[in-house]
Amino acid sequence: MVFTSVLEAARIFGRRIKVGLKGIPKYSGNADSICLQIIRDCYNKEKDYFMTSNGHFCEFYARDFGWCTEALLSLGYRQEVVNTLGYALSVYSKKKKITQSISPQGWAFTFPNKYSPDALAFLIRGLKLANAGELVLKYQDFLNKEIKKYYNIVIDKTSGLVRSDRYFSSIKDHAKRKSSCYDNVMTAVLANDLEGMHLDNPFKKWDYSLKLVDAFWTGEYFLEDMSGSKVVCGDANVIPFWAGVIFDKVMLKRAMNSIRKEGLDRPFPLKYSSKKPKGQKMIWQSAFASSYERDSAWPHIGLMYIKVISQVDKGMAIAYLDQYRQLIENYSNFIEVYSRDGRPYQNLFYHADDSMLWAANYLFLKRKILG
Repeated sequence: MVFTSVLEAARIFGRRIKVGLKGIPKYSGNADSICLQIIRDCYNKEKDYFMTSNGHFCEFYARDFGWCTEALLSLGYRQEVVNTLGYALSVYSKKKKITQSISPQGWAFTFPNKYSPDALAFLIRGLKLANAGELVLKYQDFLNKEIKKYYNIVIDKTSGLVRSDRYFSSIKDHAKRKSSCYDNVMTAVLANDLEGMHLDNPFKKWDYSLKLVDAFWTGEYFLEDMSGSKVVCGDANVIPFWAGVIFDKVMLKRAMNSIRKEGLDRPFPLKYSSKKPKGQKMIWQSAFASSYERDSAWPHIGLMYIKVISQVDKGMAIAYLDQYRQLIENYSNFIEVYSRDGRPYQNLFYHADDSMLWAANYLFLKRKILG
């Protein structure tokens, strides 16, 4: 794992130097054309799987692929989605573990080196959305072992919630969060999606929608984790609705109002937070990119936010979506992350990735919201 991490860091830093000298690649055409070209370039034809980007994240990430699976299927890429799931499961089963990532060289790893609950959750969701029953049957024994592993490593057997005595690799992977709302939503997603899949489901005895409300809902927004921090966090207030775990429209409106009041949608959606939660510990690597997962604007969570807010304010969703159209066309690419001033994130050690598979979500939302 250490060796893999060193190689990954070196590869990403090497690309930072290259981008600093040559700039990011430019695609031609309007936003739709740019996004379609990026999706094409993110498909690794040699190994038959979708990479997270055609930039420095030119590898499989269960999390990022999971964010895009519904969009890719809607856009007509079912065979490529099934191929990607088959590729990932082939590697994972040989390594006898499900990790967050598979490097370009085929090494299975997670950053940071902690268990990542959403890796399994998004693989199961992908299999269900793609109706890939043949893969479920082929890897049934392996998947059941990984489900049991998740249950034993992640779950507090008394409450059914994610354990609070350790931290996990998660969407905000630089932060050491205490039973984060996101990880608990991923457990709810896993519990729901396992129903009817001919796989073990040790989570079915708990109603996770009720548990999430009881544990995290303040009346105005969802708490980030169980640390006691009252900071409004972007992922905690988007993911429960985006993932289809919480449906209440009154709660949705209040959560969206809290996000906007906190300014997490400015200069465009969406920041994780406007300030560092008091007392929150970060992994040591965050020193090389201090604001990377705090007040930077992230398109991946931004597009999820647009999808969610479209349920209660279509006009606002359309306005946000047009902001992303302008960004895509301005940079002739789909950028990973932006600084709080609205420019692509960069510092001495890191430059925002480009050519992100997340472009599929822009196209999906445009068709869903604008018709």
